[in-house]
Amino acid sequence: MPGEFDLIARHFARLTPPRGDVALGVGDDAALLTPAPGHELVATVDTLIEGVHFFADCPPAALGHKALAVNLSDLAAMGAQPAWALLALTLPRADDDWLAEFARGFGDLARAHGVALVGGDTCRGPLAVGVTALGQVPTGQALRRAGARPGDGVYVSGELGAAGLAVRARRGELALSAALVAHAAQRLDWPQPRVALGLALRGIASAAIDVSDGLLADLGHVCAAGGVGARLDLGAMPLPDGALTLTPSDELLGSGDDYELCFTVPARHEGAVSTVAEQLRLTLTRIGQIEAEPGLRLVAAAGEVRAVAARGHDHFR
Repeated sequence: MPGEFDLIARHFARLTPPRGDVALGVGDDAALLTPAPGHELVATVDTLIEGVHFFADCPPAALGHKALAVNLSDLAAMGAQPAWALLALTLPRADDDWLAEFARGFGDLARAHGVALVGGDTCRGPLAVGVTALGQVPTGQALRRAGARPGDGVYVSGELGAAGLAVRARRGELALSAALVAHAAQRLDWPQPRVALGLALRGIASAAIDVSDGLLADLGHVCAAGGVGARLDLGAMPLPDGALTLTPSDELLGSGDDYELCFTVPARHEGAVSTVAEQLRLTLTRIGQIEAEPGLRLVAAAGEVRAVAARGHDHFR
């Protein structure tokens, strides 16, 4: 059985290409990094635990991808350019084949976004993956949750709800068509962090957040940070075909794991949103508007308006 340091050397020491701003990476007590002048350092951390964040049969390559993707999604929501990552792996056993696949998924995404793996930790225990990701943003240009103002449009990238459907289907709570099963599984297991969108929204968006715990919960954070509320159009939501026949709207919009960006845009900048969508070849949908009255309100297809709770995934609720 390979030892801890054998595994690190074999699978992670040279997993990502070198960067000129890494003075010292994997192999020492800590990494030495050189942030670009005139930039702020953006740091985020996420932990994925078997049975909580992923199913036991999750393919290791998908887990490696997702462990980094959820962190890059946080950096995207801040308008940051990803640069470095640290990886903490807790493994029940030293499985060389499993680690090779995990490293492949992690490494492919890291290379796609120019991220250098600069350190980490391995230990034995129940399967869990922790990633700390670091990025940079020009000083004063970071996107934040606070900043939404009455009259701003509320937008979301991509599609919402499919990952939540996949979770419920795997638990045996829903029966999905074969096509929707495949689509939902892709959305759950292989989320695509919207890094390019986050960079493009600098100077356009008044506030932003990544949709990780569900649209209602995450937009609720934006509203709370800005002391505002929002009116949402259910008919405008970019949902999988037929999703509203499978589960109530509040549950669908409260499900997590979408890893899209939700952002608000002042009226004077809304024309730029379509330009960004064209440039990135990414669907950006206006789903509502910020209002002065706190709370979230959902407008149904027939026009009735009702208050909805800003609820989503919560580890302790």
